[in-house]
Amino acid sequence: MLTTNYVPGAPNWVDLATPDVDAAVAFYGPVFGWQFQSAGPDAGGYGMFTTDGKTVGAVGPMGEPGAAPAWTLYFNTPDADAAADAVTQAGGTVRAAPMDVFTAGRMAQFADPSGANFAVWQPGDTKGLDAVTDPNTLCWTELHTTDPAGAKAFYQSVFGWSSQDMPMGDFTYTVVCPVGGGQETSQGGIMGLVPEMAAGGSRWLPYFEVTDPDAVVARVTEHGGTVIAPAMDLEGVGRMAAFVDPAGAMFSVIKSVPAS
Repeated sequence: MLTTNYVPGAPNWVDLATPDVDAAVAFYGPVFGWQFQSAGPDAGGYGMFTTDGKTVGAVGPMGEPGAAPAWTLYFNTPDADAAADAVTQAGGTVRAAPMDVFTAGRMAQFADPSGANFAVWQPGDTKGLDAVTDPNTLCWTELHTTDPAGAKAFYQSVFGWSSQDMPMGDFTYTVVCPVGGGQETSQGGIMGLVPEMAAGGSRWLPYFEVTDPDAVVARVTEHGGTVIAPAMDLEGVGRMAAFVDPAGAMFSVIKSVPAS
């Protein structure tokens, strides 16, 4: 499970790039109960999603020509420049070179060899999200990829993640953990593309914890989103659903089975 103990390689930020920030706020506000707080006049329209005064995500206008609306997951690093070198050496692509974000921290954005976008955050004043795993916050990260074996090798090289394969019927799900972590520190998974999620190719997908996935399905539909995987139970894991927001960004929700 995710925690705010942001060890190297752990997810510590998530943000949405969208063509219309106001429209995104109007959608995600009712869906998750989030409020929007601008990052200020020098932030180019970027701002924070908050709940109970805690930052749980962010949103900003799209800045990359030709990019599609999408959520981007950021992973903690002590050195964004070293991470960029590691990505290049492992066969990935640097989409945005390391840069300082005021005094908040230093970031860089990448694509892995299969084309899945991700980023790193080197903390400064901002260590990461204020809350995770609570209702309406980030709780899991999942890579849907055309090359699961290649992805395991790539991310192990870049972040030092350990992994464990878990057969699940017709496919294998790989659980990943930060360096030095055991199964109790699992933070995400890697799986091959499934037909209903294949459009657009490889991608990282954020999961947000919710108390009632079926109610979220109704709210997403009411506010113009699309249900691509209706609420369903996965034994021992939880009840989950997947969506595309009105602009085209994909995300998932889950009501997790309590840890035993």
